[in-house]
Amino acid sequence: MRKAISSLAAAGVLGLSMGVPTTAAAASDSGSHSFRASLTPIPTNNVTGSGTATVSLSGHKVTVRMTVKGLLAGVPHAAHIHVDGMGMCPTAAAATNLNGHIAISTTDGMKSYGMIGPSLTTSGDTSPASALAVTRFPVGSSYQYSRTITVNNDVASNIRAGKAVIVVHGIDYDGSGKFTNVLGPSELDPKLPQVATAPALCGTLKAMPSKGAATG
Repeated sequence: MRKAISSLAAAGVLGLSMGVPTTAAAASDSGSHSFRASLTPIPTNNVTGSGTATVSLSGHKVTVRMTVKGLLAGVPHAAHIHVDGMGMCPTAAAATNLNGHIAISTTDGMKSYGMIGPSLTTSGDTSPASALAVTRFPVGSSYQYSRTITVNNDVASNIRAGKAVIVVHGIDYDGSGKFTNVLGPSELDPKLPQVATAPALCGTLKAMPSKGAATG
């Protein structure tokens, strides 16, 4: 199954943002900037967790620090920076009928938060090709994540414009304490249950005041 997941992602058949345009604006802004997101539960998905994420951006180098708690224990939780969308988290209005239940899938949410940019893996590749690299994402109900990665102009531009969104995936929709087929198969890979790829937490990255800025 792991080989199938990797092959699927590498082939780009998930409809994710593989080739992204460059922008002169992002390339010309090489200053260091900090951004923060409060990660809150996706509505309708029966999530009680929470988290925070900070991003330091300098040119094309991004350092992501994330603290998450209250998610399903013992399973991997994929996480990504989403770009080229509305720069916001989905509301309950985005929910659809998933195997007879009302919930929000990853693609339902993409109408709000956009396509996958960097995959926040713990090691190796961080491109959209690793969107479902389940063996390289943090595992557990609570975790701290920190990694410095290189992003392209499009991702950097989205972050600076306040349109980048961090999304953490993997939900316990039926309260069973494990990934089940309650919502049917995932639209990203039918070998995975929908609950494994459905969005759990979401937050838009907003610029933090510079250290020297006046506080009023």
